Amino acid sequence: MARLILLLPVLLFICGSSIFAAPKSELWPRWQTHNAENHEVIDHSAWEIILKKYLVTSQLPTESSAPAGINLLQYAGVSKIDYGLLKNYLTTLEGISISSFSRPEQRAFWINLYNAATVNLILEHYPVESITKISFSFFSFGPWGEELLTIEGEELSLNDIEHRILRPIWQDPRIHYALNCASMGCPNLQPLAFTAKNTDSLLETGASEYINHPRGAKKEDKKLRLSKIFEWYQDDYGGNEAGVLLHLQKYAKGNWANSLNEDELEIEYHYDWRLNKSGP
Repeated sequence: MARLILLLPVLLFICGSSIFAAPKSELWPRWQTHNAENHEVIDHSAWEIILKKYLVTSQLPTESSAPAGINLLQYAGVSKIDYGLLKNYLTTLEGISISSFSRPEQRAFWINLYNAATVNLILEHYPVESITKISFSFFSFGPWGEELLTIEGEELSLNDIEHRILRPIWQDPRIHYALNCASMGCPNLQPLAFTAKNTDSLLETGASEYINHPRGAKKEDKKLRLSKIFEWYQDDYGGNEAGVLLHLQKYAKGNWANSLNEDELEIEYHYDWRLNKSGP
């Protein structure tokens, strides 16, 4: 029994890092309600202040060993005042009756809520090596299943926002390039808050950045190294690897775009769970 107890953390790590599977897209019907006639705009300026102050667009290799092109956050540098600003922003979002807003406002709301809540979660537990180290039960892998937010009286987890609201309602694979899990392997946290007007543009930017970066997709001879995002969410990309390749071809730039048409490509998947931090 003592040996089993000692082995449990090792087994959990192995299971968590190699067998991790994302939840299926399953609609929570309660969040389908919207009002197309409501032209009110939700203010996300507080979140954008945080992004402009602390998000670093990585153009060169850093002390975090992050390849160029990965946006990093200066978690250690966030001041108490700005930490309070972030918390107040989340409280404000929790007080909004989002069901009364238009679809475009709702989409931007849920994306910003997810990303801001993730940054807040890291700050609450900082310093931490990886978001996967933050868990609220012994057998959980990461914090995604924990109910951290309350919207319109409903307790929500990050999983609820992603898999029961954003994915099933909008059915847009680009949503995966908008949500940031605070990891090196994740698509970039964008330097702007999402709004009803800029969401499509930011989704296109996120898709292009990720697919044309080695952590998203990289061709090596007959081997194609892809982010596990394309394995976890294959259903959102047509349900098979052929659908994933078609999606990649849409955004791939340069010579390697043509190489995606080659036969007998060997596909392998990877992911880097290290924290997307800049500085200590």
